[in-house]
Amino acid sequence: MGAELRMGTGPGRWVLLATVLGSGLAMFDATAVNVALRHIGEDFDADFAALQWTVNGYTLTLASLILLGGSLGDRFGRRRIFLIGVVWFAAASLVCGLAPDAGTLIAARAFQGIGGALMTPGSLAIISASFTHADRPAAVGAWSGLGGIAGAAGPFLSGWLVEWHWRAVFLLNLPLAAVIVAVALRHVPESRDPEAARRLDAGGTLAGVLGLGAVTYGLTDAGDGVTPAVVAALALGLAAMVAFVVIERRSRHPMVPGDLFEDPRFAAINVVTLVVYAALGVLILMLVLQLQVVGGYRPLAAGTALLPMTLVLLLLSSRSGALAGRIGARLPLTVGPLLTAAGMLLLLRVDADVSYAADVLPGALACGLGLSLTVAPLTATVFDAAPDRHAGIASGVNNAVARAAGLLAVATVPTIAGISGAAYDNPDAFDDGFHTAMLIAAGLLASGGALAFLFIRSSAPAAGDLVDAVDLFGADGRDGERRDV
Repeated sequence: MGAELRMGTGPGRWVLLATVLGSGLAMFDATAVNVALRHIGEDFDADFAALQWTVNGYTLTLASLILLGGSLGDRFGRRRIFLIGVVWFAAASLVCGLAPDAGTLIAARAFQGIGGALMTPGSLAIISASFTHADRPAAVGAWSGLGGIAGAAGPFLSGWLVEWHWRAVFLLNLPLAAVIVAVALRHVPESRDPEAARRLDAGGTLAGVLGLGAVTYGLTDAGDGVTPAVVAALALGLAAMVAFVVIERRSRHPMVPGDLFEDPRFAAINVVTLVVYAALGVLILMLVLQLQVVGGYRPLAAGTALLPMTLVLLLLSSRSGALAGRIGARLPLTVGPLLTAAGMLLLLRVDADVSYAADVLPGALACGLGLSLTVAPLTATVFDAAPDRHAGIASGVNNAVARAAGLLAVATVPTIAGISGAAYDNPDAFDDGFHTAMLIAAGLLASGGALAFLFIRSSAPAAGDLVDAVDLFGADGRDGERRDV
């Protein structure tokens, strides 16, 4: 079966359901665990570095292996690798849910990330291979938009689960994975890339994993002081990253083709992605902990605090996408990060005497408005700046950049802010660190807006590149028909 599926048809909806659930599962777990961190730390008597690794163990393997996951799918079958990823993810989730100590949990989280690295690019590649050329942009938009909503909803749903027990956050993945496997086996066609390289880029993969891993270890461990081990890890990580660039330039079958960066917009939009998603990683980690540690919120209330941001993203994605389609991506990508930065500054009011209506809601709404202006134009610019033949790898690179940004931010910003050891048990110390971390995140966002203004051209994207997740499922009365903007 070739690229024959259409949006708004039964077979098309089944393929979208399986792929969106798969990518959404990976996105959900990336954000949901933050709400459970305090309870995990208390149960295991773990320090803050262990909590950082509970987040970063997952993100590290996901970010560093996501391009390899895409290559494996092209070579051995996209549905096959996608399903292996789902089963792998579920098995690792079971180990997470039963982990007897922090070390086992961190190791299982790293294995979860491997499953996510197989699921996420596979789901996008399945869409690209299954839908007709005319409907492909809309299908990709649905995958991106609904997967992002799943990630944003993670803190809310996990807050409800943590009220029962933090282990339920991981065990929920098992029935969801079973649904994905059942739908994919019955409704998702198999596909391969007949022109895929016969050899995998093992050297590039190894250098990428080693580089990200060593740098993350060094930055995380620096919270307890700059030791020779920290310096050695950082030096090794930087050397491995340089090696990655050299290997990719010389390889006959690189994971990242060199001509992908011929359009300067592609490099620029990935730098914007780096700073925006770094700031978002800080927000999601720090706010839910601040509300629990300093504000005295229960997990459900802390997770629910971010719900307005999710709703704004859902409700305004269509309008912001249409706006960017008319005026180009430059202005939304300038204003969006700046508005999100303003929202983070408003959240500095969250303290021991926090009032949700006065201190949390305005900042959450401002962040939602800013992100709704940012996400759709950012994704569209990635595709617009890359050659058509590299659409899949362009998305993979941007996805890896976004995950690596969150990884490095979670490893670095708490250390800079002075949060280490058992700080999550000391409201005064954590409050001071929270304010510093949010100021850093706001600065990152402001720099992202400035970079977009300086380096993103103001021309409008190609027709059909900006889409809305709600309209794609026929909510606009046109049965999922692609909308040109």
